[in-house]
Amino acid sequence: MTVLRLGLIGDNIAASRAPALHELAGRIVGLDVRYDRLIPREQELDFDTLFAACPGRGYAGLNITYPYKERAAAKVRVEDPAVRRLGAVNTVIFGPEGALGFNTDYSGFIAAYRAARGEAAPGPVCLIGAGGAGRAVGFGLMTLGLKDLRLFDRERAKAEALASALREASPALSIVVVADAEAGARGAEGLVNCTPVGMVGYGGTPLPRAAMVGADWAFDAVYTPVDTPFLRNAAAEGLSVISGYELFFHQGVDAFRIFAGREVDQAALRAGLEGRLETEGAAG
Repeated sequence: MTVLRLGLIGDNIAASRAPALHELAGRIVGLDVRYDRLIPREQELDFDTLFAACPGRGYAGLNITYPYKERAAAKVRVEDPAVRRLGAVNTVIFGPEGALGFNTDYSGFIAAYRAARGEAAPGPVCLIGAGGAGRAVGFGLMTLGLKDLRLFDRERAKAEALASALREASPALSIVVVADAEAGARGAEGLVNCTPVGMVGYGGTPLPRAAMVGADWAFDAVYTPVDTPFLRNAAAEGLSVISGYELFFHQGVDAFRIFAGREVDQAALRAGLEGRLETEGAAG
């Protein structure tokens, strides 16, 4: 059986479940998938050198995660105009004509949102984090009918850059770059975390529970752990929550389609992954 070799480049990815998803998807469709975690500092390489080395090491494709999605976008050909506008890629395939980039965070967020909220409009949204994930989710929200966005990032320049890109794509969209997350949350219906805060290795929450009062729904891009302090606080305040696991699952399905050129049975994939999670939980 031909081996499909894939990898994930990122920092702090020891707990990533991406290898499990893609290797299981491969078994479901009859492919031998080998999926490696590639942490630049452990490879003793910088991101640029590691990325350039991957085709020669036999990798057919890569996922890219924090904090390299925007850097990766500058290294690949992007055919989708929406992905070119958002300026970040999380999925790359290597072919005879070079590297081709995609953003399945964008498509995966849209799928996760619609699975949870159907055709309901997002309402005014406070988006915390304007990096690669924030850019994908921001453009996804725009596709879902967003009209009013409050945007915060600790690096104001990143927030301003995302606001500019969104305004260019949708001039009618109202966007305010706010001084802090609590200011953005006032009057918002949707609260969205696209920072690594709350991830294993990045403790805490990007927004105090008191600032969530009055909102309607919350989404956290973090999925390790699945039950983040941000989402626990949101649920305690009565908000409907969308887990980062749902983004992880849907973006993974889309990425596997790109890598393998095949559709995977989503029900079988979800059941297999959830079975692994239960086993890991029992073992822990």
